[in-house]
Amino acid sequence: MSAMSSNWDRRSVLRAAAGLSAAGALAACGSNNGRSGGGSSGKSLVQYFHAYGESGTEQAIKKYAKAYDKAAVTTQWITGSDFESKLFATLLTKNAPDLFEFHPQIQLVKSGQVADLTDIIDPVKDDFNPADIKSHTVDGKIYGVRMIDDPQFFFYRPSLLEKAGVKVPTTLDELIEAAAKLTTGKVKGLFLGNDLHAVINPMIWSAGADTLDEKNQIAYHTDGVIEGIKKMRKLFTSGDLLLDAPADYWDPSALNQGLCAMQFCGMWAMPQFQQTLGDDIGIFPFPKVTDDGKPSVYNGGWSMFVNAKGKNVDLAKEYVKWLWIDQKKYQEDWATSYGFHIPPRTSIAQSATKLKSGLPAEGVKLFNEYGHFDNIGWTQAMITALEDVFADSVRKGRDPGAALDKADKTVDRELKKLFG
Repeated sequence: MSAMSSNWDRRSVLRAAAGLSAAGALAACGSNNGRSGGGSSGKSLVQYFHAYGESGTEQAIKKYAKAYDKAAVTTQWITGSDFESKLFATLLTKNAPDLFEFHPQIQLVKSGQVADLTDIIDPVKDDFNPADIKSHTVDGKIYGVRMIDDPQFFFYRPSLLEKAGVKVPTTLDELIEAAAKLTTGKVKGLFLGNDLHAVINPMIWSAGADTLDEKNQIAYHTDGVIEGIKKMRKLFTSGDLLLDAPADYWDPSALNQGLCAMQFCGMWAMPQFQQTLGDDIGIFPFPKVTDDGKPSVYNGGWSMFVNAKGKNVDLAKEYVKWLWIDQKKYQEDWATSYGFHIPPRTSIAQSATKLKSGLPAEGVKLFNEYGHFDNIGWTQAMITALEDVFADSVRKGRDPGAALDKADKTVDRELKKLFG
């Protein structure tokens, strides 16, 4: 997930991206109207951001924009569940933004919606996390500049584990056992989110598998993944899992309000956990599922894209370069002053003092050791296919092998459309 506290998630955003791809013919008309005025140059740009939950984020983005003297940059700060619907609806009109934040998705590239940014990234390419570059690359071209990396792991209260005689889990079996021992009265042992979708990919990785392999072929249909799904079913029916929490996994309130003893969440919420729980907070990666598996940490995050169908493409690229490549001070401020995130630039990550000690440093260590990034070719239809596997096999108890066979058909169909 990403640094937010709103009532929408990445899956709903990607559904909008899929809709945009399908409407590619209409998108050919989706240029802005050449808005004029503002700045010493008289030029103007419009950028779209979703409403981050952390205090000060909107003011920070507008402060950065105001400091740019080659154009007047207006920020549309979109709240609630409206971001994806407004963004992708607007991209089909003459009022489309010049640049916008989103996640790397191959549909945006295939439909020609996002501009090639290779020329502005290449000079500093080696200073970016290589996985961030790879996750934004199609056919050797780089689309999008990563702004923040958002690792996700389990947060837990050491005092509760000590009281229950529980060690930090290193396997999925141990996690299930820990959840049982930590469940007392109104406190559940574990919270994975209300729909469990956030842990699908981590479970796959921790079973020694992947969504797709290097050749963009199915890599998730393995005996280890089937074993993991069966264990998740055991956990789901145990009574030790917090379900239907007031807020989803990205919000720290479940653990902070004492509704559970362990919670899957993101590094962005670390300051809120520390403010509420003080030193009584620790983290661990998604534990290995099988003997030949290994722990995993999912890396979410946000990237800046330029609308390739706009009239201000070159100016928008100049602004992206100025802010997200040249202005290292702003990049560090964005990553560490409003929740904790890892700067995708290696030089900034290494110098970010707030990430050098304590729990943030532990988060960076887990990220570096166990981190996994999105595959740009893993589309919304594929994501939904595995969500359906969890719905059928984890929630309803149906055969996971049969559910994966069904998912394979959908994923194969998508892969053929994308890669032939």
